[in-house]
Amino acid sequence: MGDFFKNVSRYPRYLISFTLGVFFVFFNWIKPLFKNPVSAIAVAGITIGVFSFLYFTLRAMLGLSPI
Repeated sequence: MGDFFKNVSRYPRYLISFTLGVFFVFFNWIKPLFKNPVSAIAVAGITIGVFSFLYFTLRAMLGLSPI
């Protein structure tokens, strides 16, 4: 039974390292786009748009605001 809990306790560390790895790879992929001001504005706009879309979608799905 101790091996089970030892194995389960590894999952949060795996989740954190996986998530940080995804963000690190994504940031390294996006970083060259910030050298050009036009593409930097486009990336910033797309990022704000994606977060806004997720925010409003989750708010509507959870019933936090009347529609």
